[in-house]
Amino acid sequence: MPNLRHERVRELVKREIGEAIRREFHVDEAGLISVNDVDMAGDLKSAVVFISIFGNASQQKRGLQLLNESRIRLQGMIAKAVVLKFTPTLKFIVDDSLVRGNRVLQILDELEKKSPGEQPPVEPSPTESPKPEGGPTEKP
Repeated sequence: MPNLRHERVRELVKREIGEAIRREFHVDEAGLISVNDVDMAGDLKSAVVFISIFGNASQQKRGLQLLNESRIRLQGMIAKAVVLKFTPTLKFIVDDSLVRGNRVLQILDELEKKSPGEQPPVEPSPTESPKPEGGPTEKP
């Protein structure tokens, strides 16, 4: 479990990378680039940046290419914004978990539309005790 300092540095680096990307890359050329997460090494010398690129296929390809080409410049911006002994070396990975999650939700919606009237009967759980139909009974 990472310590509090590690988590704070990770969040700060994530925020600064997102701001640097927002300032440097235009949406028309590279699509909308979003920083999903940053996984930093224990010594804070390297960081894997998980990104999502929203746009068509050519924008996604160009966005990743631009990120990799300007990695050194982004590291310099991070070094100026976040004061650390070592500036982490950045590695960008496209995170497609949002696309997969949306696909799962789409499949679930399609299944609901196909069988809206077929609802399974609700049975009481084993932890619930059945309630008497006549109300509470008292023993004399």
